[in-house]
Amino acid sequence: MTDLKPYQIRGTMQALPALRIERPDEPDFFSQLRDEVLRAPGFFKNAPIILDVQALAGTSPLDLRKFVARVRACELQPIGVTNGDEVWNDAARSVGLSVLASGGQPKATEAPASEPPTVAERPEASPEVNGAAVPTAPSNVLVEHAVRGGQQYCARQGDLICLAAVSNGADVVASGNVHIYAPLRGRAFAGFEGDRGAMIFCDRLEAELVSIAGYHLVSDELPSAAIGKRARVRLADDGLIVDVMT
Repeated sequence: MTDLKPYQIRGTMQALPALRIERPDEPDFFSQLRDEVLRAPGFFKNAPIILDVQALAGTSPLDLRKFVARVRACELQPIGVTNGDEVWNDAARSVGLSVLASGGQPKATEAPASEPPTVAERPEASPEVNGAAVPTAPSNVLVEHAVRGGQQYCARQGDLICLAAVSNGADVVASGNVHIYAPLRGRAFAGFEGDRGAMIFCDRLEAELVSIAGYHLVSDELPSAAIGKRARVRLADDGLIVDVMT
């Protein structure tokens, strides 16, 4: 009889998209959502997604069971809600959805109080000078080889810097900026914790998807003048701007 468990539970840093629900009663809400999925099936089709209900705060919850069924009919898979009040959170739990903090992680308050936090959950103490906390330096990540399809690299507390190509089907993710000194053919996520000032830089833009602080453009939404060019992607006025750089 072995003492080894037949499974492992591990933390991941998946870049989960969020569906921010603003006007759920709009007549073409689901037809537009279905069209969005069809424009980038390689990224969206059957992908897990978080329902962001912040814009509906203070209102009565939707019929979430029916709403989730209609989202699934658009070939997306809702797994939880975020930015809801307790009424929304209770409604989500009643239909089997998780309740997530704004960063896409399970809310800490849901863990049993008797369970101590894991080492990864304990914040490290900041250094102090004369009693005042000093901010710690960002922890940038350098990737010197090509990122192949199916691989994902993440910089949780800084910038991600790639010195070789990011292939189709690969993900590069950073809480700060993403720098790619080579072609970007896969998916790049900058400011994944909500940093609206984060940017994406690449030597040749051929991306499947670019995303900053939850806002995204898929391949056929990229300006044709920027395809194959050295480019910068930034967030302005609740939309992504692609600048060709010389």
